[in-house]
Amino acid sequence: MQKPGEFVREQVTTVREKVDQLAGSVAETVAAERSKVTATSSQVGDFIREQRSAARVSLRELARSAGVSNPYLSQVERGLRKPSAEILAAIAKGLKISAETLYEQAGILDRRAGNPDTVAAIRADQALSERHKAVLLELYETYVREHAAGRTIEAPTSTPSTSKESA
Repeated sequence: MQKPGEFVREQVTTVREKVDQLAGSVAETVAAERSKVTATSSQVGDFIREQRSAARVSLRELARSAGVSNPYLSQVERGLRKPSAEILAAIAKGLKISAETLYEQAGILDRRAGNPDTVAAIRADQALSERHKAVLLELYETYVREHAAGRTIEAPTSTPSTSKESA
């Protein structure tokens, strides 16, 4: 027969082993998620830097137009900070690109279907309003999905029926 003290020690040991096992599992999950966040932050930062360079806007000018500090924007570009959706929208406005583009880069929105170059060309067209861009992107995405599903949209052909059976 087991003494009460031994039973308690045995139960405590079992609980400690379970807690250690769960803590290890949680630590692995946290580390994996942290690396994903760092990769996403770095990706959006690289994209912002590329867009800023392409637009020939200095870091200081973009920071001023976005309403953020110079050091903060620099940290975003280097992947050290993860900007909020509001900051991304302000940066997008400063870069004269759609906020949706930055949201996708940051992982806030799912990427659109289709060729990224086509999507980028639609977004970059300054002759289009944001509403027109959204409509075009939606139409393009619908077409890509339907085409991928094996369905093609065919225009009806109007050929007159001249068979002798109908006469």
